[in-house]
Amino acid sequence: MGILSRASYVVRSKLNSLLNRAEDPTESLDYSYEQMRDELQDVKQGIADLTTQKKRLEIQKRRLEENVEKHNEQAREAVRQDRDDLARQALEKKQAKMSQIEELEGQIADLQSTQDDLVGKKNELQSRIEEFRTKKETMKARYEAAEASTRVSEAVTGVGDEMSDVTRSIERAEERTDEMEARSEAMDELVDTGAFDDAMSDKDSIDRELESGRSSKEVDTELETLKSEMGGSGSTSGGTESAASEDTESEAEEAEAPDVDVSDAEVEAELEELKDDEN
Repeated sequence: MGILSRASYVVRSKLNSLLNRAEDPTESLDYSYEQMRDELQDVKQGIADLTTQKKRLEIQKRRLEENVEKHNEQAREAVRQDRDDLARQALEKKQAKMSQIEELEGQIADLQSTQDDLVGKKNELQSRIEEFRTKKETMKARYEAAEASTRVSEAVTGVGDEMSDVTRSIERAEERTDEMEARSEAMDELVDTGAFDDAMSDKDSIDRELESGRSSKEVDTELETLKSEMGGSGSTSGGTESAASEDTESEAEEAEAPDVDVSDAEVEAELEELKDDEN
């Protein structure tokens, strides 16, 4: 098989497959039924034309028969007048008309036979059309029932084309929803960890650690103050002297302790210089 033959075979196979998928049996049955009805109509038209031709020949035959009678009368009148020549002419014309009548009768008989044959074929074709119409309606009903059952089965099982599209749409929607939920959780996590604040802030990690330490120190100081207030409110008058002696001892300890304010001021100054350098 040559290349062109193979290509032609492949193309015909593909076209045949496409036509089979696109073909609707109900439409094919309706089309075939209409074709048969058109054929029946053509047969009826042929019978009508044939009958018309036969009627024209019959009319022509009647006119010739009238002429034959006329020539008979002419011949009789010529004989009565002793005009044999005219009688002969009339009889000759009569014979010619009789020959034409015989010819027409043969044609009319042939047309009648053809008409009878066509009428029989028309009746047979009409019976076949009626039978085909009954089968067509039965096949259409069966096909439509099978098609409806198939659609229901495909919808229930989810294997139909439309249900497959619906299933894919649901899967895509679930994927998008999962992606958006994951993205939302990631954004919340970044916000909680301060990643966005870090990106928009001029402070570095040391600044944040120092601020956290200061906040913790302030909380501790406030807690000690609260404790001392709670302890002072619960003391008696008899413990005044001991409290005073404790205050005196604490003042003495503070006097003996080294001065840390200077070192804190130096650290703060260095931190300010570091901030200025980074800015």
